[in-house]
Amino acid sequence: MKKQIKSAKRNTFDDAALFREIRELILSARKTVIRNVDTIQVITNFEIGRGIVKYEQGGKTRAEYGEKILTGVSQKLTQEFGRGFSKTNLKLMRQFFLMYGNRIGQTLSDQSANNQKSQTVSDQLQKTRTPSAQLVKAESLSRKFTLSWSQYVFLIGIDNKPERNFYEIEAAEQNWSLRELKRQFNSSLYERLALSRDKKGIKKLSLKGQIIEQPHDLIKNPYVLEFLGLDENAKYSESDLETAIIDKLEHFLLELGKGFLFEARQKRFTFEEDHFFVDLVFYNRLLGCYVLIDLKIGDLTHQDLGQMQMYVNYFDRYVKRENEHSTIGIILCRKSREAIVEITLPKGHNIHAKECRLYLPSKEELKRKLLDWTKDQDVS
Repeated sequence: MKKQIKSAKRNTFDDAALFREIRELILSARKTVIRNVDTIQVITNFEIGRGIVKYEQGGKTRAEYGEKILTGVSQKLTQEFGRGFSKTNLKLMRQFFLMYGNRIGQTLSDQSANNQKSQTVSDQLQKTRTPSAQLVKAESLSRKFTLSWSQYVFLIGIDNKPERNFYEIEAAEQNWSLRELKRQFNSSLYERLALSRDKKGIKKLSLKGQIIEQPHDLIKNPYVLEFLGLDENAKYSESDLETAIIDKLEHFLLELGKGFLFEARQKRFTFEEDHFFVDLVFYNRLLGCYVLIDLKIGDLTHQDLGQMQMYVNYFDRYVKRENEHSTIGIILCRKSREAIVEITLPKGHNIHAKECRLYLPSKEELKRKLLDWTKDQDVS
């Protein structure tokens, strides 16, 4: 009986100690003046997660009792600071630290003036005496966390690390909102880009995001235009599709990718008294070239490829400047036929026929395709 009472007293003390440490972190965060509110929230939550993990690693709690500890701390934090400190959120903060802890640890090591042997984040942060000082130290590393807390909560749910890294890089570089991040994930952007790359290129996606260095880097398969609001089974013309794209041009530019500038719709050029019209003309400033897009509501034909080849040839010979790169042609169609492309176009061509879908593709289907693709790469 005496042992149980003694244990209860120790557990009460532990509860209070963890509460005080987290409470001090929150107070310090609210008193610190920084430009980016989202950043300080992320850093604070990271430090809260670190405190929880450190507490658990100290051997002071069993798993079942740890749940009670978090419940008690959550209730006290909510009572003093309001919403945002539920037990679920505290668990997310813990998971956030476990998932991204190495990033901070490496940064602290890199910033060591004496190039001392790498230490763990806990060891280095312990050199500061107060949670407030730890927070100030963490703020100097805020460039390592460039997204909002809600975006990191979403990223935590992505199990595949390379895929998670890719979406974090792209969300930061493209300034995606949480809504756009979810849209790009749900449209399987990572898988669609990865399917057009070799294994080395797939690895590059997770380390650097989408790097535009050559025409092939622009290509996705399929292109997803669910934001147009067109019914896949309804009757619509190529003109209807074009009009819908222009009406949602901002969304279409995001789907195309990095560096695209819109130039014209139904761009006319005349050759030997005949008039020709290119559906959509874009310019990619990263590659320094024109990108022509032709819309086809049916399956791809060799006539479609021949027409695009003529458009590309015209722009290369009469429109582009000497310092610009070769024109790229993209045909968006209901069903691409690689065999037709291969037999119709010459080697080294800059024309791509890709499927266009008006609905979000199955993520599982694309993941299976990517897995099969990487296996084929291993065999070859």
